[in-house]
Amino acid sequence: MTHLLDEPHHDGSPTYVDDEAPALGSTVTLRLRTGTARRPAEAWIRTTLDSEPTFHRCEVVAEDLDTAWWAGDLPVHNPVAHYRFLLLHDDGQQEWLTGAGVVDHDIPDAHDFVLSTHPVAPDWGRDGVVYQVFPDRFARSSAADDRATPDWAVPAGWDEDVVFEGSDPRTPLQFFGGDLDGITEHLDHIAAVGADIVYTTPVFPAESNHRYNASTFETVDPLLGGDDAYERLSSAVHQRGWRILGDLTTNHTGDTHEWFRRAVTHASSPERDYYYFRPDGSYESWMGHHTLPKLDHTNPELRTAFVEGPESIVGRWLQPPYDVDGWRIDVANMTGRLGAIDVNHDVARAVRRTAEALRPDPLVIGEHNHDASLDLPGDGWHGSMNYSGFSWPVWEWLRSADTEARSFGTPVPIPMRGGRQVHASMRAWLGRLGFRNLSTSWNILGSHDSARIRTITGSADLHHVAAGLQFTLPGVPMVFAGDEIGLEGVLGEDSRRTMPWDRPDLWDRSTLSVYATLAALRHEHVALRRGGLRWAHVDDDSLVFLREHPHGSVLVTARRAAGPEIRLPLPAPTSLFSTATTPYAHGDHLVVPASDGPVLSIDALPAPR
Repeated sequence: MTHLLDEPHHDGSPTYVDDEAPALGSTVTLRLRTGTARRPAEAWIRTTLDSEPTFHRCEVVAEDLDTAWWAGDLPVHNPVAHYRFLLLHDDGQQEWLTGAGVVDHDIPDAHDFVLSTHPVAPDWGRDGVVYQVFPDRFARSSAADDRATPDWAVPAGWDEDVVFEGSDPRTPLQFFGGDLDGITEHLDHIAAVGADIVYTTPVFPAESNHRYNASTFETVDPLLGGDDAYERLSSAVHQRGWRILGDLTTNHTGDTHEWFRRAVTHASSPERDYYYFRPDGSYESWMGHHTLPKLDHTNPELRTAFVEGPESIVGRWLQPPYDVDGWRIDVANMTGRLGAIDVNHDVARAVRRTAEALRPDPLVIGEHNHDASLDLPGDGWHGSMNYSGFSWPVWEWLRSADTEARSFGTPVPIPMRGGRQVHASMRAWLGRLGFRNLSTSWNILGSHDSARIRTITGSADLHHVAAGLQFTLPGVPMVFAGDEIGLEGVLGEDSRRTMPWDRPDLWDRSTLSVYATLAALRHEHVALRRGGLRWAHVDDDSLVFLREHPHGSVLVTARRAAGPEIRLPLPAPTSLFSTATTPYAHGDHLVVPASDGPVLSIDALPAPR
C-alpha cells in the first residue's frame, strides 16, 4: 500500500493558485501544502525569466498538527510561466516538487508547473459534459426513407451488423442512413445522460460514412438533411441552453473535394497550391492514403479560404443560421506539419482568432493521441482529446484479460497495468500538460476511432468504475453515443454500431443510470469541475484521490478488484454515490471498507483547511 497524503503538494487549481490566467507582468500568489512530519525548513519557487532561473522565497502562512501551508509570489514575466518548488530540509537534504511529484535529484523542466497568461477556455466548455454523435449510426428520421442511396454507398438495414474488417472495402461505405433530424428527435435521451454539449463528427458531403474525406465545406450533406436540418439541430440544442460543436478536418480534404478537383484538372489554378503536389503529379496525403490529400497551410490563399476571417470555412459556420459554438479539429496534431515545415501553431492561432472574433465564448479542441503538451501553449487549441493522459491509463488498469482491443496504431493488445503504474502515468501527464490544459481537455473512454469501454472492461462493474474516473478526474467527460447503454466494439469501425432505439434488450439501464448520476454530481459539485487533484492512496487494485476546491472537496475511491480496508487521515465524509459500502469516520481517520469486488465511491469532504 502507498499512502500519499503526507507528500508535499501543489497544483494549478484555485486552492493553490490565486489567478489561473494572470496578466503579463503581474504577480501571482502560489500556495504549497506540506505535512508537518517532515516539514521543510525552507521552500522556494524556482521559475525562469527569459529562460534564466530565478528563486522566490515562500513563507509559512498557516499551520496545524499535520499540515503547513506556504505562500510565495511568482512574477509572470513571460506569456507562459514555468515553475517548480525547491524544498530544503533541516538535515540538508533537498527535493524538487514538480507537476509529476517530488524527486530527490535534478530533473529537466519538462514536468514543471505551467501558468499561462492566455485566456482560458469558456466556462461552458470546461464545466459541461460532451456527447459525441456519429450521425450515420445514431438515428434515422422519417425523412431518411425518402432519400436515395448514393452510388458510392453499400446500404444496410438499421439492425444489421457493422462491417469492420480493415481489408473489407465495405467498411467506410456501409450506409445506415442516420441523419441530423434523427439527432434532434433524440435530444431528450442526451438530456437523460446528463450531457449539455452535442458534438457531431463531420456533416459535410463526402463519399464515406465517416465523412472525414469532405467533397466540400460549403454545405451540409443532403443525406443528413442538408443545411436546413443542421439549422434545426443547432436551434433545438440552443433552445435547451446547450452548445453544439462541429468537426473540421484542417489537415486534408477528400480527393473528391472541389478544391482538389480544380487542382488536379487545372495545374495553373489557385487551388493547385492548396496541396503538396510533386513534380510527377503525385501528392502528399494523410498517412499515405491517396483519397486524403494533405493541405498546405503555408499558402496564404488557403489560409484565407479555410481558417482566417468571417468568410472562411472556420468562420461561416460559427455565424447564423448555424451558430456552431466551436470546433473539434480533426488531425490537429498533423495540421500544418510536413517534414521540415511546421506552421501548426499559426493555424491553431488563426482558428481561435477567427472564432473569438465571431462568438463571445467559442471552444476549439484539437485531436491529439499522444503528447499534446507542446501544442497547447494557451493561445491556440483550448485543449485536446486526452487519450494519452486519460484513456490509455484507464484502459490499461481496467481491461479484461480476455479483450483483444488495441490502442491507436499499436501492433499489440492493450497492456494490463497496476494502480501504481497508472498513478505514475497520470501524474506524469498532469505535470507535462499542466493543470489548466488537463482540466479543459476531454476525458475519453472511447470514440468512433477506438474500442468501446464495455468491450475493454468486459463487465458492467468495471465499466462503471471507468465512467466514475471519466467524470471525476480533471478533464471534461466526452461520452461516445452508446457507451451509456453498454454498447460494445473491439475497434473503431466495430464501435460505430447503430443505436438500438427499438431493441430494449440491448440497453443496459443500470449503466445509463450511473452516467446520469455522475453527470448530475459533476454539475452539482464545483470540485469535480474545477478542483485540484491530490492523490490519497494507491495500490495495484485501488486508486483514491481528492478533488480539492475552496467551496468543498470530493473524495473518489475506485477499485478494480477486492481489497482490504484503507485508513486515511481525513475528516468525516458525506456519501454522494457508491456501488458498495461507503467510507465512514472512525476516530480521527476515514475508513474505506474492505471490498469483495470492484467499487466506485464518491464522497463529499470539507474544503481544504
